[in-house]
Amino acid sequence: MSFNTFGHIFRVTTWGESHGPALGCTVDGVPPGVALREADIQPWMDKRKPGQNKFTTQRKEPDEVRILSGVFEGVTTGTPIQLMIENTDQRSKDYGDIAQAFRPGHADITYHQKYGLRDYRGGGRSSARETAARVAAGAVARAVLARLVPGLRITGYMVQMGVKGIDRARLDLAEVEKNPFWCPDPVAAADWAAYLDDLRLSHNSVGAVIEVVAEGVPAGLGAPLYGKLDSDLASAMMSINAVKGVEIGDGMAAAALTGVENADEIRMGDAGPEFLSNHAGGILGGISTGQPVVCRFAVKPTSSILTPRRTVNARGEEIDLVTKGRHDPCVGIRAVPVGEAMMACVILDHLLLDRGQTGGVRGRIG
Repeated sequence: MSFNTFGHIFRVTTWGESHGPALGCTVDGVPPGVALREADIQPWMDKRKPGQNKFTTQRKEPDEVRILSGVFEGVTTGTPIQLMIENTDQRSKDYGDIAQAFRPGHADITYHQKYGLRDYRGGGRSSARETAARVAAGAVARAVLARLVPGLRITGYMVQMGVKGIDRARLDLAEVEKNPFWCPDPVAAADWAAYLDDLRLSHNSVGAVIEVVAEGVPAGLGAPLYGKLDSDLASAMMSINAVKGVEIGDGMAAAALTGVENADEIRMGDAGPEFLSNHAGGILGGISTGQPVVCRFAVKPTSSILTPRRTVNARGEEIDLVTKGRHDPCVGIRAVPVGEAMMACVILDHLLLDRGQTGGVRGRIG
């Protein structure tokens, strides 16, 4: 039981460690004949790669993707696609002090308790460096989705940093790529810059909330009970490093609503049924409604900080530990393209599952 694979028909297996020679993924279940080149994948990798500004880790990785199999003359063959990303800027010496100590907030102690050993260099397999492979897989999923559902669009952005949230009255998706936080509110983005600068200089970090929206998702994806679109989506987002909570639609806020407020009312439009609101986040009974699929996830503060923290070492001695190295003061920033990638993988997987079960046939209304 390796637990390195996710997906049903569109299946992704990631491999590699933070400080190994390379990492990557094997993507299986891609239909043949889809146009795919390394240049199609690289723009998504560039959104996630480290060292782009002072608010992210200064590790310099080009994150250039090589396609090793599954593509011939620029199109997919229907066989497994092997993607590789070389690690070029490891500084393993930064982690010598934690070889026998457990960093608070990290998986160091649980890996040791489970396996009796661990790769202490940057966290090894538990490092967020693994998410580079997910973004590569997500780029493949986007290429397939662009062919099967041309109007589908996936957009991620940060809606909260620490206690500071956006003003949704100012939400403008055109602003998302104009600031280092993928923030759709320009006023909030300016405030966050000063806020995070102070935290960074004081050797501290902060958490964030990311929202990912998929528009143009066909109605009918997902299945009741154990094949729910939202349960797979929640699982995918929860598997991202440092994520501690996931919401679909109104999520936890739905508990404060009444039935009158929460139920998304329906009327007939020219093209069929139209929902008057989207508290459900585009999913009812585990099946997509045709509305935008809305998912949010909470990312905890980066645990690797230069402020001394109390912990123990492998001998059971109590110590104070400073985590050296290059780390994100807000890991939520680079989680935005990862969340988009996981949304793309899940949507494509369920699209292929639906094609296999129903052939795309839909019940008529009106």
